[in-house]
Amino acid sequence: MKDEILSLVREKGLLLEKALFEVLDSFDSLQDARDFLEGLEKASGNKVITVSNLSKNFEYVKEVVNHLPGQEREVVERFLVKGGLNLEITKEREVVETKPTRKLDYKVFYADGNNARKIEVRDFVSHFRVRYQALQRILMARPEVQQNLISLNKLGVNRESFVFIGIVAEKRITKNKNLIIKFEDLTGEINALVKPDSDCFKEVNELQMDDVVAVKASGNKELAFIYNIFWPESILLDKTRFDEEVCVAFLSDIHAGSKNHLGKEFQKFINWLNEDELAKKIKYMFLVGDNIDGVGIFPGQERLLERTSAKEQYEMLSEYLKQVPKNITMFMCPGQHDAVRVPEPQPVIGRDYGEALYDIDNLVLVSNPAMVKLMEKDKEFKVLMYHGASIHVFINEIEELRLMKAHKCPAKAIKHMLKRRHLAPMHGVAHSIVYVPHLEKDPLVIEEVPDVLCMGEVHRLDIDSYNGVRIITGSCWQSQTEYEEKIGNVPEACKVSILNLKTGEIKILDFSEDEN
Repeated sequence: MKDEILSLVREKGLLLEKALFEVLDSFDSLQDARDFLEGLEKASGNKVITVSNLSKNFEYVKEVVNHLPGQEREVVERFLVKGGLNLEITKEREVVETKPTRKLDYKVFYADGNNARKIEVRDFVSHFRVRYQALQRILMARPEVQQNLISLNKLGVNRESFVFIGIVAEKRITKNKNLIIKFEDLTGEINALVKPDSDCFKEVNELQMDDVVAVKASGNKELAFIYNIFWPESILLDKTRFDEEVCVAFLSDIHAGSKNHLGKEFQKFINWLNEDELAKKIKYMFLVGDNIDGVGIFPGQERLLERTSAKEQYEMLSEYLKQVPKNITMFMCPGQHDAVRVPEPQPVIGRDYGEALYDIDNLVLVSNPAMVKLMEKDKEFKVLMYHGASIHVFINEIEELRLMKAHKCPAKAIKHMLKRRHLAPMHGVAHSIVYVPHLEKDPLVIEEVPDVLCMGEVHRLDIDSYNGVRIITGSCWQSQTEYEEKIGNVPEACKVSILNLKTGEIKILDFSEDEN
């Protein structure tokens, strides 16, 4: 199977340690080898995979190995032990099964950031197909959608009432102020009209390009008249509460390396983590992107930098994070200022620039977005972390958000993501985010409803909820920049949200220099 493994490695654009390649060659199943290799790529955070760089994401490597069939798992375990990485999977199982005390743990579900092969036009077609199918499955579970549901190619010339699930392909206003939406499904397309005096006009007018919704209408294959629309909707019916008093801290946009970085204030927060009684209850911390200020993000940035290379900026950041108590597990995803590609989903921060981060034992590097499940026995508390580049598109394109100046209350915009079950649905509109098309699964679809959706990007702390889902946007650790002053954005800096997983309460702490 050596040739197949070699082709697989080339397809993904990876460089493997020779002994690791030989381990893969010993696998009986090519699919097991592919799954294991994808897991190693995510764990490594690099296109060069060796045992030494796997050691950084120890917990995730352990999870990947644990999913292998018995014989293959034993081969991999022996190889890693020889390389100095002792997973002790069997031993750990015995401890977990016999230990009477409660055990807190976590699982990380990474967004697939693989883009090794050349992207073609047909990849975007496949990407929108899998996005449509994922949201179609969600919509079809709603009772109001199931009645009279039909695919567009089944419509005839006679007028009838029906429901269809479509993706928005075009939107326009006629001279009579009627709104016409062109919808597509996998079988065809249809123009649907709604009049300005209709009860559902405001809701339909909110539709944006590439939104997927169910439409209740009447008409024929030539034209439909819209009565109502149904969004995929994120609805959390049961709120998870832990038995133990465990707290989680949320922060974002540290911008280490910038001359505007608020280093004294951030160090004040780090000191608090090591001294305060409340801080002793914190077991997890989420760092939601723009961890450094980056290099070459915008013209003339170099004159605004304290540290002029990304590597130096990550070294500065690591000096802070090394002081965080070891009992706190930190999860860090990238943002547009981090040293990874801008198109989403963004991969984990790699060793090429972020080498200093790989020396921090309690730091787990994840993709953007990523789902982290915090575990207590059979309970799962789900945190979906996404830096939030698309939030500007929502605010610019949706009139309601634009009028309320939602940059000052960003949680209002995030509600629209939860309503649509997609973090960045709009493609082709002005300033829409760039993404990598995926053939099997759209990583930006919210397939599993989280307990918390946390974001950064806007430099303002905001807390809200939507259908049971808690929304938390992060503050920042950077004073107002020239650009923010120009556009009138006043950042809300140095604030940290602390969520208690037992009570569900949130405390907001301010670490500004002039605050206690």
